[in-house]
Amino acid sequence: MLFLLYFAVIVLIPLWAQMKVKGTFRKYSQVPTSTHRRGAEVAREILNANGLFHVGVEEGRGFLSDHYDPRTKTVRLSPENYHGHSIAAAAVAAHEVGHAIQDGEGYAFLRFRHALVPVANLGSNASWILIMLGIVFHASGMLLLGIIFMAAAVLFQVVTLPVEFNASSRAMDQVISHGLIANREEREARKVLNAAALTYVAAAAVAVLELLRLVLIFTGMNRSED
Repeated sequence: MLFLLYFAVIVLIPLWAQMKVKGTFRKYSQVPTSTHRRGAEVAREILNANGLFHVGVEEGRGFLSDHYDPRTKTVRLSPENYHGHSIAAAAVAAHEVGHAIQDGEGYAFLRFRHALVPVANLGSNASWILIMLGIVFHASGMLLLGIIFMAAAVLFQVVTLPVEFNASSRAMDQVISHGLIANREEREARKVLNAAALTYVAAAAVAVLELLRLVLIFTGMNRSED
């Protein structure tokens, strides 16, 4: 029963977060900004205002596929945000530019997250193999190694939180200070960014819970061997 409850929690939390962000985005993608600028224009204006003329703005593919690519110095916006004139498009575009500004300033948490990428990828790929082998063969050493690998991936998720919150904070400052949205639209833009942040919070929470569960399994295994 406890296992079923735990399973429901780790499934429902991310599902709820995804539904929240999609619902909020769809709602405010129907509300145009008073300035009527496209998301691509919002991104370009903020980049130029911060001296980031070398950072490109491109149309990406897929629903809510928006991201900043630090390797190519490019802000990629999903079609609805690249072409859209909505509060949602302006907020998302400004958020991704927030990451470009972080990159240009050498923001510490962003640099740390970039450094963690290869370790986190290795941890994500190898951890569950080691964990399953450790549980099946009752090998606590192998299980511990899997937990260590998984901890690296969880650390990446946790470090992502301040990076995302800071990018959203920068986004709000930029769209207001440069007159890209009206003051009365700030609340709606913030709702879009807060909903998007929920997905990262949910992912980090689930990752931490899963790591704690495995630590408890490891502790129990060691006790049974004593």
